[in-house]
Amino acid sequence: MRTFFARLVALMVIAVLALSACAPQTGGQQDGAVVSGKSIKACYIYVGPIGDLGWTHAHDQGRKYVDDKYDWLTTVYVESVPESDAARFIDRFVNEEKCDVIFTTSFGYMEDTLKAAQKYPDKIFVHVSGFKRAPNMATMMADFYQIYYLNGLMAGALTKSGKIGYVGAHPIPEVVRHINAFTLGVREVNPNATVEVRWLYSWYDPAKAREAAESLIASGVDVLAFTEDSPTVMQVGEEYTTQKNQPVYTFSHYSPMKQYAPNSAVSGQLVNWGLIYEDILTKIYLGIYTTKNLENVDYWGLLSGGWQLGAPSSVELGAEFGEPINPKYESALKAVKVNDPLLGEISVYDLVFKRIEQMRDPAVLFDPFTGPINDQSGTQRVKPGQRLSYLELTTINWFVEGVIGEPK
Repeated sequence: MRTFFARLVALMVIAVLALSACAPQTGGQQDGAVVSGKSIKACYIYVGPIGDLGWTHAHDQGRKYVDDKYDWLTTVYVESVPESDAARFIDRFVNEEKCDVIFTTSFGYMEDTLKAAQKYPDKIFVHVSGFKRAPNMATMMADFYQIYYLNGLMAGALTKSGKIGYVGAHPIPEVVRHINAFTLGVREVNPNATVEVRWLYSWYDPAKAREAAESLIASGVDVLAFTEDSPTVMQVGEEYTTQKNQPVYTFSHYSPMKQYAPNSAVSGQLVNWGLIYEDILTKIYLGIYTTKNLENVDYWGLLSGGWQLGAPSSVELGAEFGEPINPKYESALKAVKVNDPLLGEISVYDLVFKRIEQMRDPAVLFDPFTGPINDQSGTQRVKPGQRLSYLELTTINWFVEGVIGEPK
């Protein structure tokens, strides 16, 4: 799978090079270009430690991917930067490290990144997971809401109690969106099931994650999903499954985590940030992206690709690359049948792969956020046949029906 992606990216870059070669020559560097066939220094600000095995680990794998691939690229990073302290590190990267491009990789860095873009108009900034841009500031995201929905289908099929737990880091639109998509999948298979949310108010706090997971299990939950940056929830699920004779099904997040829960992990979300970093940095190197034309550059990586100018998908279903579903659970998922209005009777296992096929189609033949959808109070938020827009998805601040907890 990763080899396939690499070949696609290579073909894309070749195509870009060919188009660049055919473009009219002006005899000088394009206005606003930070380089002209020279080296680039790209600098990364991480919210967690690179050893978190979650979000930051995945970003650092993407950084290493591009750093190893291109001789013209140098990268540096700083880890565990509090969201309230981003401005200081951006200043350091600009003034001391002499960075050409700065990637800020957490939602809470958005305002400071925007201010820095205005302060340093000759530098390029790329903010991850946000929605504010400037002439020299782009946004990027490999979004998992489609994958969370698929995990929800499986969670709804496997739960015996009808009670599912979700450990969330922060109540921001990204996490709310993912919880909602997961719950929509759960209730498509199991209409009476609920998803209870516990907030950590931290991206990386293994002790709090353990406490939340164990508390949810004590309340009757037998499935756990999460958005936080450690494998702790997976480890708790594995302990209950193998040591306490109390099966708890788990779904991993961002990085391969099956190794921490080989008996508990059903599936999860995986990302290859390197593909997006490669696309952005090669376009900067070629002078296609400059400090003057990034205001509408917004990468939104989904199963169908969906990137700026069309690029391969950077997201994948599974708790480890190349394995969408843990083989231990294939027969159980094949045994649960649902009736779909268009597909008729179908197993949850087959439905997962059918939905992947539909969502990978360039026309996006299926989207989880298609109405009718009610919120927690029972009020209809999405009309029948309507789909939430990109803006609505990236700013969502309400929970769908079936979620227990507050989206704030």
